[in-house]
Amino acid sequence: MSSVVALPEDSLFPNLFMEIRLAASAVAQREPLLRRSFIKTFVERESFGEMLAVVLAQRMECAELGGAALYDLLTAILDDCEDIQAQAMADMLAVRDRDPAAGSPLHVLSNLKGFQALQVHRAAHHLWLEGRRELAQAIANRASVVFAVDIHPAAIIGPGVMIDHGTGVVIGETARIDEDVSIMQGVTLGGTGKDRGDRHPKIRRGVLLGAGAKVLGNIEIGTMSKVAAGSIVLKDVPAHVTVAGVPAKVVRCNRHSDAPALDMDQSL
Repeated sequence: MSSVVALPEDSLFPNLFMEIRLAASAVAQREPLLRRSFIKTFVERESFGEMLAVVLAQRMECAELGGAALYDLLTAILDDCEDIQAQAMADMLAVRDRDPAAGSPLHVLSNLKGFQALQVHRAAHHLWLEGRRELAQAIANRASVVFAVDIHPAAIIGPGVMIDHGTGVVIGETARIDEDVSIMQGVTLGGTGKDRGDRHPKIRRGVLLGAGAKVLGNIEIGTMSKVAAGSIVLKDVPAHVTVAGVPAKVVRCNRHSDAPALDMDQSL
């Protein structure tokens, strides 16, 4: 990641927390089927971190990973590392601002599995860095089953990242994704075979990876570039260009004012 990372202002934490809480209360009043769940999950929580922890624990719970134990673990991680909450907030705002179907922050938090899978990864990555690798791998594996998003816990992912839909996304061990990147469904950031060491892509700030794009090997996708849907990228991509095809080639030079990850325009 770059040395300067754009995170939400501290003042957004209580504001967004209250927005989610009030929206959940309104839903609980008008939807009897959701009332009990929304009150327990959102209305009765004292912080955004608690809301995030309970949502992720509910989604990830299984015989091996009990819901209460997961909640305690996630709460401890979020309390120990405020950066993870800040990154989650940036991710939520990215989804809200870029996805016309996202609706409210409540919908992003409660329903969008690309967002949820990314937050589980952030917790697993924290465990990986602490040396708790077996637990990190177990959580990452469970997330791949639940969300159909497979992210190695060692992968480094900056804030303000949107994983849209999520289904079929694969991100390898030594992949690195800078801030403000948008990733569509079916994207693979993988190796080229049985290479070891640093073998996965580096995705720079503001990049848009179109649906089904495959980026393979220890290569770099330059700042504010776009990889068209269905492309296979096997070599470095300069900054401020659009690549497309199999194998991908530069098909246009973008204006320096273009921001593909924010524009979310997959056309050529």
